[in-house]
Amino acid sequence: MRLNLGRQTLDLGSPRVMGIVNVTPDSFSDPGRHLASDSALEAALRMLDEGAAIIDIGGESTRPGSTPVPAAVQLERILPVIEGLRRESGAPIAVDTGNAVVMSAAVAAGADMINDVYALQQPGALEAAAVSGAGICLMHMRGRPATMQDAPSYDRLPGDVVAFLSDRVRACRAAGIADDRLVVDPGFGFGKTDEHNLVLLAGLGELRALGLPVLVGLSRKGTLGRLTGRRVDERLAAGVAAAVLAVERGASIVRTHDVAATVDALKIAAAVLARAGGSGRD
Repeated sequence: MRLNLGRQTLDLGSPRVMGIVNVTPDSFSDPGRHLASDSALEAALRMLDEGAAIIDIGGESTRPGSTPVPAAVQLERILPVIEGLRRESGAPIAVDTGNAVVMSAAVAAGADMINDVYALQQPGALEAAAVSGAGICLMHMRGRPATMQDAPSYDRLPGDVVAFLSDRVRACRAAGIADDRLVVDPGFGFGKTDEHNLVLLAGLGELRALGLPVLVGLSRKGTLGRLTGRRVDERLAAGVAAAVLAVERGASIVRTHDVAATVDALKIAAAVLARAGGSGRD
């Protein structure tokens, strides 16, 4: 399976790692660490050296309780990093945004993928993504970041998540976006309790019904901290374990802050799965 990113493709024949670079002062995992563009670029290049297949750059935190950041501010944060990384490397770049203006400007600056926690539901986002030619990740979120953790509930998991993503895939197809440009993400931690996250991970294989690659982001998240009693900066082992479990259940892309350890773990997982007859990936 190959993901069409417009200017290039990403081979998903084996699990791939997406490195996270937050160019924000208020991310939950590394607030302000890469707010300076030079620091963010250095982090991105290091992640590529560690084996990341794609770098995800975002200028707006979507942690629980966060509020929207204007397009102009997002662009001020991310464009120097995207442009700098594009000069230094031909590796795929994703932009983490739900804003149509940011999407278009980021792709024009060299981004290859749009990673949208709103699944292209914000004004103009579907149209902007369609004409961009970029790859697209559609994520499930119950509510919005500011309120998503206010008593989230579901009738059935993973069924409710699959139904939402199926609806968004249909909207993309109607807008002229081909399936080979699409990835789906169940949205761990986005409008979900710890129990919801565990049920989703256990049943991740049910997303195969969509016929699209699955991306997961569990790195350093609160559920891992509550299960282990570890602080955000102490969740490496938990995040790697969650990544391996996700790949065993069919995930094709793992989004993480901890690239080197995740790359190594997924190499072992892929080797074992190959001997066992393969994972849930097509």
